[in-house]
Amino acid sequence: MQQYEVIIIGAGPAGYVAAIRCAQLGMKTACIDQWVNEAGKPALGGTCANVGCIPSKTLLDSSHHYMFANEHAKEHGIHVSKLKIDVSAMQKRKDKIVQILTSGVASLLKKNKVDTFYGTASFISPTEISIKKNKETDKLQAKHIIIATGSKPAPLPVAPVDNDKILDSTGALSLQNVPKKLGIIGAGVIGLEMGSVWSRLGATVTVLEALDEFLPFTDHLISTEALKILNKQGLDIRLGSLVKAVNVNQDMVEINYTLNNEESTLQ
Repeated sequence: MQQYEVIIIGAGPAGYVAAIRCAQLGMKTACIDQWVNEAGKPALGGTCANVGCIPSKTLLDSSHHYMFANEHAKEHGIHVSKLKIDVSAMQKRKDKIVQILTSGVASLLKKNKVDTFYGTASFISPTEISIKKNKETDKLQAKHIIIATGSKPAPLPVAPVDNDKILDSTGALSLQNVPKKLGIIGAGVIGLEMGSVWSRLGATVTVLEALDEFLPFTDHLISTEALKILNKQGLDIRLGSLVKAVNVNQDMVEINYTLNNEESTLQ
């Protein structure tokens, strides 16, 4: 059994930073992560680098360039004709940036002499960890163990994700075509980012939010201004909308919800 002073479970923004700092302070450190990319290869950085902050900001950047060329370039005397979006090329750029950054995390851990293990960690005892990868098992021991495994989205029973017609945020980051109409359940940061990306590229986007307030956990001035900007961009944000049922009918998803005590349907 390999001995360490610190073991970190999870190599996302919390885990890999903790691992690097522990190593810099002179402690023998191991970091364990189970994430694999679409190619089946280990990819450090957690949700943020792989299917969160980094890919979403990359698509927002691309969609911003498109919107500028389509709507604002003429204000600068720049006239663009026959403008079109190549979603496949945009997605390839996103994937390349993700690959560069996840490789960078691996390099940082190696540079700081953190031992990296790939697989699923579980506790044998308060000081012992078992790591399973395929049919292989490693065992590590340390006085200190940091759990930095992050979280997962809470599922909506009325809208089971299939990443075909009903997408989670990961599916929304991987769309290969601009949808004509896109419904988003939840006006949180992730929902608004995805809505903004596809709205800029031409989709008609409707956002259904159960709360009566917009971005209630942010500063009021910021949330008020953000709502104005997103409405001006074209997002139809319906606050106080409680989703009751979601049904897939061939190529259309039908969302039944209540707004102001009235039954409504969005397709």
